[in-house]
Amino acid sequence: MDTAQKLQNLIVGRLVVSFLLLVSAWLWKSGHLPLSFDSFPQELLFFFLISVGLTIVYFFVLRMSSEYLWQTRIQLAVDLILITWLVWQTGDIGSPYVALYMVVISITALFLSPKEALGFAILSVLFYASMSFATLFGLMPSLAGLMGNLRSVQTIGFQIVAFFVVTLLSMKLAERRASASELREATKTLANLKALHERIVQSIRSGLITTDLQGNIYTFNPAAEEITGYKAEEVKGKNVKELIEGIEHNIELSLIASKKNEQPPRFQTDILTPEGFAVHVGYNIAPLYSEDGEISGLVITFQDLTEIYAMEESIRRKERLAAVGRIAAGIAHEIRNPLGAIRGAIQVLQSSLPKESSQLALMEIILRESDRLNRIITDFLAYARPRIGNLAETDVCQIVRDTFTLLRHSPEVTEKHIFKLTSSEEEICVLADPVQLKQIFWNLAQNSIKAMPNGGEINVSVSKLVSQRVQIVFQDDGCGMSPEQVERLFEPFSSSTTGGTGLGLSIVYQIVRDHGGTINIRSKQGEGTTVTIEFPPISHASKIIGERRIEKNISAETSTR
Repeated sequence: MDTAQKLQNLIVGRLVVSFLLLVSAWLWKSGHLPLSFDSFPQELLFFFLISVGLTIVYFFVLRMSSEYLWQTRIQLAVDLILITWLVWQTGDIGSPYVALYMVVISITALFLSPKEALGFAILSVLFYASMSFATLFGLMPSLAGLMGNLRSVQTIGFQIVAFFVVTLLSMKLAERRASASELREATKTLANLKALHERIVQSIRSGLITTDLQGNIYTFNPAAEEITGYKAEEVKGKNVKELIEGIEHNIELSLIASKKNEQPPRFQTDILTPEGFAVHVGYNIAPLYSEDGEISGLVITFQDLTEIYAMEESIRRKERLAAVGRIAAGIAHEIRNPLGAIRGAIQVLQSSLPKESSQLALMEIILRESDRLNRIITDFLAYARPRIGNLAETDVCQIVRDTFTLLRHSPEVTEKHIFKLTSSEEEICVLADPVQLKQIFWNLAQNSIKAMPNGGEINVSVSKLVSQRVQIVFQDDGCGMSPEQVERLFEPFSSSTTGGTGLGLSIVYQIVRDHGGTINIRSKQGEGTTVTIEFPPISHASKIIGERRIEKNISAETSTR
């Protein structure tokens, strides 16, 4: 409750008390019901009317001034004067209203400081003693008649002692009330700080883990759940080394750096999610101090570097591919010209030989291998310099269905191979070259089939994300790949589990990139492979593809020079 409201309650309470005093005195004097106007207490009526007038004045001042403390002091001082007059009018030393002094002292202890309460107690003693001795020694008329001097002095003394006893009790009560108020404020502040701390921990986008000195986890924020894939209730109480491999040595290094007041070192590692995928994270370790400055645990903060790591790898891959493209641009044509001449010469020689000649078989081998070499060069040129053909709004789901239809007639496909398409909408379109889009799906599906020679399931899901990007996920339950194979998967002529020239996924990567998309592959040996492709919204695709064309033209000009 604020000070203005408390002061308003004091003003109203004073008026109510005045009215109750008036009514109770009337009842006391009448001694029966109904009340008689002959026994109406005139002095209390005057006291009540003054209280009404003061109430009006006090409310007016309350609205006009914000000096609430001074208003309280003045009102309580005026109360003492009115009470002194009332006591004098109703029997001076023996008045029953002497107790009102104690009421004012108690209220003073509630509204003002303990020192001011003591001051008002002394002021009450001075008013009461001055009035009492003045009537006792005839300086003022006694309206109730004088008591014996000794008895009067005893009564005055007992009343003064009572004033100070009430003052001390009121001061103690006020101190307790102030302590309770401070305790409530401290509790509220502590609760706010705790809530703020929890909100900060819950809101930060970095993973945060706190542990005891043995490494047992007791805090695991939502960002840590999102990065690692584990729920807080699953890891609380477990040792952090079960989550982050090899962290024991890094903890020692971080504590040593902390003792030397040095910047704690930063570490990188892979954390395996519950699904078995590796998330590359960077993390710091700092000591957690208790209130007395002792190390009570550890604070581990970490960030998901998987995308950054993938971007760095993509940049390195692009640099390697750019070098390969520059070499391919010159070499491929140089190989094709003599290869064409060799094929022509062999065909002429073949036509001049009799049909029963044993050399015809050798020439057939030469022609077949030259055709295979020509296909390799064609694939290599397609990889090194893919061309974006006719761009159009293409229904991804329909392209997937067409690819499945062609695959079912492929000799590698058996009845044990199952194809499934899941889509969030009936039709999801991207801005792309339909032929090249089909080439992406064909190459991915072929790799999945070769990874499942004994049959299996290929799941393709097509959905539109919140960002309006189109996501296509190819998933199979084939033999999978090792992390080393996944890392080099998009490189030309990389070794794979599916055989072939090793250019298929390299071409897929180039086509996806030239369409402004991204591709990500996750695989685990014995558990299959998941390929995720994302294409930009149609509204942004034209701009992104245009930028890719400019980049390729600049690259082509550079390689020509």
